[in-house]
Amino acid sequence: MTTTYAFTHYGTEFSLYSGKTRSYLRYKGIPFEERMATRSVYRRVLIPKTGVAMIPVLETSEHEFIQDTVEIIDTLEQRFPERGIYPSTPKQRLVSLLMELYADEWLLLPAMHFRWSFPEENRRFLYSEFGKVVSPWLPGPLRRLAGSRLAKRFSGMLPMLGITESTASAIENWYYMLLDQLEAHFSQHPYLLGERASIGDFGLMAPLYAHLYRDPAPGRIMRRRAPHLVEWIERMNTRKPRVGDWLADDQVPETLYPLLKHQFESQFPVLSETVDAVAKWIDEHPGKKVPRRLGEHQYRLSGVDETRALMSFPQWKLQRPLDFYQGLPEDQRGPVDELLDEVGGREAMNMRIPRRVRRENNRLVPED
Repeated sequence: MTTTYAFTHYGTEFSLYSGKTRSYLRYKGIPFEERMATRSVYRRVLIPKTGVAMIPVLETSEHEFIQDTVEIIDTLEQRFPERGIYPSTPKQRLVSLLMELYADEWLLLPAMHFRWSFPEENRRFLYSEFGKVVSPWLPGPLRRLAGSRLAKRFSGMLPMLGITESTASAIENWYYMLLDQLEAHFSQHPYLLGERASIGDFGLMAPLYAHLYRDPAPGRIMRRRAPHLVEWIERMNTRKPRVGDWLADDQVPETLYPLLKHQFESQFPVLSETVDAVAKWIDEHPGKKVPRRLGEHQYRLSGVDETRALMSFPQWKLQRPLDFYQGLPEDQRGPVDELLDEVGGREAMNMRIPRRVRRENNRLVPED
């Protein structure tokens, strides 16, 4: 593909993870063009080049095709170190990695619930959005009809994620709580850790922008309940962002403590089971690629138990904050451990992973 830009970002506006990388590219001032990932683009470009039907994908000027938000962002951080998004101090670095993990893998639940469990409010909008992927050339009514078929495939994923009638109220209450917590934070700070965006901010853009801000049902609630959060989302999408410094002296705002507490209470038990399941699978299937789905398990959310699929990919994301924390020199551990004790996370951050994984050709494989 011939382009006047150094990079091409393949994604869609309604794609959860595309919002993360698009925001990052704008924040860093990296020249790029957006190309919609239509069905024909998947077939002719993305699947042949990456081997998977997943977005976002970044094409570089050297015609490399990079898939997955972490790999895209970390590749670009090496090439464009200005406005770096990884804090150098231990508490802030760890919190930014934890927030990315929480946003990427756990806030998927409210994002998917509010997209697909409110059809009366969302249906027309979503069918039109999905229609742009399937048949962008069709007029509105026919495009919505074409989009409805693809949309229904995604709505069928809810039970796999543990989103059912049993958990609906817990997820909705979680979303309202999340809005209040983020509203309290962003009423005091422009970004998670001060005047500068971190990887945690970009992680949060994934569920908060494409699903919970743009979709009619959750977006209406967000605009009424959390105006400062709305301002943060719009700030994260600007092409001329305000870029200052992180908070001095490795400070982590106490307004983030409730989010961290919820992460350790609700997400980390699932991650612990994931680590055990991945190790068991690798031991039983030596030399094989690790499948994305490893069976089912019971999880608990606000006292409600439900069955959901146990997915392997979150372990790869979990390894990032664990590696950072467990690799800290002893003389840097004290303040970090004090923070972890405050949010109930010290034991969780000492979790051991018996069978590590890495990405190879956009698939998970056991780490040698």
